[in-house]
Amino acid sequence: MKAFYVAMMIAIGFGVSSQVMADEALAKAKNCMSCHTIDKKLVGPAYKDVAAKYKGDAGAVDKLAAKVKTGGKGVWGAIPMPPNNVTPEEAKKLVTWVLSLK
Repeated sequence: MKAFYVAMMIAIGFGVSSQVMADEALAKAKNCMSCHTIDKKLVGPAYKDVAAKYKGDAGAVDKLAAKVKTGGKGVWGAIPMPPNNVTPEEAKKLVTWVLSLK
């Protein structure tokens, strides 16, 4: 029985890990990583800083997904974020990933 639980935890871990990697891969594929990194400010804010700023904000996914799709300015400084060529589903997937970072 103990081996079963260990195997389940490993399987869950691989599932979570592959999901995180898939979302990071999407961010790379959509050129998000040209302006952002996970843990340091580049042109735009670090994704971990975005996650910290919007922690506990129930409307953050929809709000930020709209900004990813249409662009935004003024929240993180003078440099605007241009609109991105993503579907609404991709935008939500990217934002959900960003907000999961700690």
